Amino acid sequence: MRQFRDRFEAGEELARILKKRVDEFRDALVLALPRGGLPVAYPVAQALGVPLDVFIVRKLGVPGHEELAMGAIASGGVQVVNHDVVDSLGIPQRAIDAVAQRELIELQRRERDYRGNRPPLDVKGKKVIVIDDGLATGSTMRAAAAALEQEGAAKVIVAVPVAARETCEEFRREVDEIICAMTPEPFRAVGLWYENFDQTTDEEVRDLLQRAAARVPKAS
Repeated sequence: MRQFRDRFEAGEELARILKKRVDEFRDALVLALPRGGLPVAYPVAQALGVPLDVFIVRKLGVPGHEELAMGAIASGGVQVVNHDVVDSLGIPQRAIDAVAQRELIELQRRERDYRGNRPPLDVKGKKVIVIDDGLATGSTMRAAAAALEQEGAAKVIVAVPVAARETCEEFRREVDEIICAMTPEPFRAVGLWYENFDQTTDEEVRDLLQRAAARVPKAS
C-alpha cells in the first residue's frame, strides 16, 4: 500500500471504485464532512454525475470534559445523544441543550459560510454517499450516519480512501454499506497515508461547492 499524493488523488481512487456501479448511484447524493472530506468527495461527485454538498457535524462535549462526546448535532437540525455517556454521568437535559445551542450557532455559521444562499440537499428517500478523508475511530462519521438516518435517507453509504481495519469492520454492522479503499496495517493515523495532508481551507471548501453547484456533469 502506498501513500496518496493528496486528497484529490484519494478522491480519484474512490471515484474509480464507485464508478463501476454508476447506474446504481445515478440518483444518489454525495455529502462530504468538511473540511478534509471536500477535496476527496469532489472527484467522486464529478465521476458519478451527482450533486455534492457538505454535511456538518459538531460534537457535543461533556461540560468540563469537552473531549468526551455526549452526542452530536448535524446539518438539518438533527441531534444524536450518546445515552451511555449521558446516563452514566447523570448529565441533565438542560446541560445537553445548552451545549447543543452553542454548537448550533457555530454549525449554522459554517453552513452559511460554505454554502451561501444555496439550500442544503434534501436527503429524504435518497441514497447518500458520505465521504471523509479517512477513518481512525470514526466517531464523527458515526454521528453523521445516525443523523442522516434520522433525516430519512433511504441508504447511507460511507466511503473513505483509508481507514483503520477494525473501524472499517465495525462500520459494516452500523451503516448500509462501507467502502474503504485501503485498510493498512499498522494504521496509526489518517495523515500518514497522504504525502500532502495540509489542512483544507474554508476558501477551498467554498470554491469546490460553488464549482459543483455550477454544473453537475453527466456520468459516462
